[in-house]
Amino acid sequence: MEKKLEDIVWEKVQLARHNKRPTARTLINYLFSEFTELHGDRLYADDRSILAGIAFLEATPVTVIAQEKGVSTKEKIEHNFGMPHPEGYRKALRLMKQAEKFKRPIILIIDTPGAYPGVGAEERGQASAIAVNLAEMAGLRVPMLAIVLGEGGSGGALAIGVADETWMFENAIYAILSPEGFASILYKDVFLAKYAASVMKLTADDLHSFGIVDLIVPEVEGGLHLNAEYSFSFLKERLIEKVAELKAADMDELLAKRYLKFRKMGAYEEKSR
Repeated sequence: MEKKLEDIVWEKVQLARHNKRPTARTLINYLFSEFTELHGDRLYADDRSILAGIAFLEATPVTVIAQEKGVSTKEKIEHNFGMPHPEGYRKALRLMKQAEKFKRPIILIIDTPGAYPGVGAEERGQASAIAVNLAEMAGLRVPMLAIVLGEGGSGGALAIGVADETWMFENAIYAILSPEGFASILYKDVFLAKYAASVMKLTADDLHSFGIVDLIVPEVEGGLHLNAEYSFSFLKERLIEKVAELKAADMDELLAKRYLKFRKMGAYEEKSR
């Protein structure tokens, strides 16, 4: 019996959120060597939901900025389930500026349900931190590549997602908000999340067809957690090639293309409303 679209998309949502799906730390350990984590936003605190530092991709020094969910219950709480506070986004921007100064390519790993919506986060300027990142990343004079590993939720994902290329794992999702949030707002019923997911166009295939995603990283049937090395090795090989290509590109042309890419995304969003 052929599966309905609704069921196919919902399976991808579940795989993107799977408890055994590898987190950013696992991916970092596979892709890079000599990763040195850096901490703090120099204003308030160190947000552990943002894992960031300096590493080597083969012989190329890079800055890595990732959203980390944690694996065990203790780690998940420590990393706030991958939901950054404003200080996390400010830490990310601090390291992006450092990368620009030293001309290091930036690799961004997205995996978050969304920015943390708590009162404290709002009091410390959550919306402002996200907005500043969007504006600053659009003009950073350094190559940037974003990878959607699991969930890419809302502005919480896009705040580290403005890049020259966006890659996405086959069973990852990337959208303006969660299916549950979408269903609650549009249909006034959170239990319609499965249906909402099917109309949100949040899969890698959907976003690749729109030109938002540049490359889909394949996964084995059943999800990334069943054979991560298959997907990670594919990703590493292409990442090495693409970083070399972006480093060799003219920076003014790269910035112009980055600007047009996100103007196109904005135009598509307006058209789809």
